Amino acid sequence: MDLTQFQTFRVAACDLNGRMRGKRLPASFADKLADGSVRMPLSSLNLDIFGADIEGSPLVFESGDMDGRLFPTARGAVPLPWLEEPQGLVPMVMHHEDGTPFAGDPRHALVTVLARYAARGWEVFAATELEFTLVDPSGKYLKTVRDPRSGRRMKAPGILSLGQMDAFDTFLSALYAAGAEMDIPVESAISEAGIGQFELTLNHQSAMRAADDTWLFKTLIKGLARRHGFVATFMAKPFGDDSGNGMHMHFSVLDREGRNVFDDGTDRGTDTLRAAVAGCLAAMPASTLIFAPHANSYTRLVPGAHAPTGAGWGYENRTAAVRIPGGPNTARRIEHRVAGGDINPYLTFAAILGAAITGIEDGMTPPEPISGNAYEADLPQLAPDWASAIRRFERDPMIARIFHPDLVGNLVMTKRQELAHMSEIPARDHWKTYLETV
Repeated sequence: MDLTQFQTFRVAACDLNGRMRGKRLPASFADKLADGSVRMPLSSLNLDIFGADIEGSPLVFESGDMDGRLFPTARGAVPLPWLEEPQGLVPMVMHHEDGTPFAGDPRHALVTVLARYAARGWEVFAATELEFTLVDPSGKYLKTVRDPRSGRRMKAPGILSLGQMDAFDTFLSALYAAGAEMDIPVESAISEAGIGQFELTLNHQSAMRAADDTWLFKTLIKGLARRHGFVATFMAKPFGDDSGNGMHMHFSVLDREGRNVFDDGTDRGTDTLRAAVAGCLAAMPASTLIFAPHANSYTRLVPGAHAPTGAGWGYENRTAAVRIPGGPNTARRIEHRVAGGDINPYLTFAAILGAAITGIEDGMTPPEPISGNAYEADLPQLAPDWASAIRRFERDPMIARIFHPDLVGNLVMTKRQELAHMSEIPARDHWKTYLETV
């Protein structure tokens, strides 16, 4: 994209909460991006959900709050179709002054994990299913969205309802058009189980590109909803008595010859598939903080609410945390169903794919697949609350094999600060913090 067509453009990197942190620059600055001329404090990628520095962080006063250098990612510049004034956005990644990667940048965490696959001559392909809810935040309490046709507040879900999609057709059609403009491969759209809830799927592509597009698409959905008079939220549980928002991630792995390493020509799949599943299950309890990073996240993780709470797997079983979907054997893949819609895509991809490759490297063997209702099975459980999730993530040896110790330390400090602040806010008002920040 030619950035000089705009008066100004934006640069942005991803912080630990998945939020965009960056600058607005004049078009004349476009030719300076590749040499790392754009600088921001390293600490800017380690802010809490309120946008504040982390108290006691080594990235702030202890180090003089030093700058890092931003470089463009391979994703390249994209337009921002939700803005009135045409502008571009260049996704960036943070490096130290000497050019080495900054370990606290979530995108670098995924780069490190994918390098473990590349060392075997493998490439990971992934897709995401993103759930979000259209809401009305205009009053003291969060309310369900109004039907654009009647103006009446929606009171019932519309699972796979074409009529409900018709009601929001202008917005959904604009999403497809904007996705095409940003070169994001939007595939299916459905009306989901929650009131005003939708799920959009992005098509399979290389894992890093899938993570980049998931990050960009979340921002697109929120921005475009505002332009159409709605508010879209990826909160894990916007309403306590309604369905929550999840983000399911599918992935497969191809070798140098383009063969799927999970496919053995049968519905069962290869030993490599089962080792990857075993790794995902082994890391799952300690990875809860990645899949449920906020106070509101834990209202979604309750038994029987279509959000897995136990580390189990099964073939074509949507009650299991890890599902092996049906379909052609050549397309054999793993679906990881735990994460909420409020996650950081890069950290989530890194946690899942890092667990899978660890399982493969160690030759792990999973338990027997679950038949029937996984909620009734005796399974290792995810962390039951936010504080427990933080402790498990900080101390777990498998997490230490996936994430750089600096990122672990930064994320733990961030979440402990947020935990302290959110504990002072009544749960009924948590939506005011999370509505569009996640």
